[in-house]
Amino acid sequence: MHDVACELVAWVRTNYAAVAVNPDAVLFGAATHDIGKVIHPEELSAPGSAHEQDGYRLLLEHGVGAELARFARTHASWSEVGVGVDDLLVSLADKIWKGKRVPELEQLIVQRLAAADGSEPWQAFMVLDDELTRIAAAADRRLAFQANYPTTT
Repeated sequence: MHDVACELVAWVRTNYAAVAVNPDAVLFGAATHDIGKVIHPEELSAPGSAHEQDGYRLLLEHGVGAELARFARTHASWSEVGVGVDDLLVSLADKIWKGKRVPELEQLIVQRLAAADGSEPWQAFMVLDDELTRIAAAADRRLAFQANYPTTT
């Protein structure tokens, strides 16, 4: 997922330079967004959201500032008030690395891209869709790689 976040950040910076992205924050968020699963290991292989708030608290308890710890809490809450483009990119990377497309999330990103450079939303959608299709095409390879490292023994 972190590699996909790197790709997305580079893509936004190349194609939408007017979008204010904090690459270091996005990459930190990508690296730590699921940290709460150390407390809730059942969520490694089953649905659940308890890891989100607990991951946020865990990071705070270990000295990570709230401005970075937030990704543990926001990576599945992209429609909340105050969620920024950095949060949206972490959320998008979390979905697209495994080939999952989430229209609501993608639409929020399209709105930010179009607003930043004055393009029409449909134009931003077309460009984003092409990039997400490219990234999603390698999802099976990424998932197969991850499957080589089981979450249980």
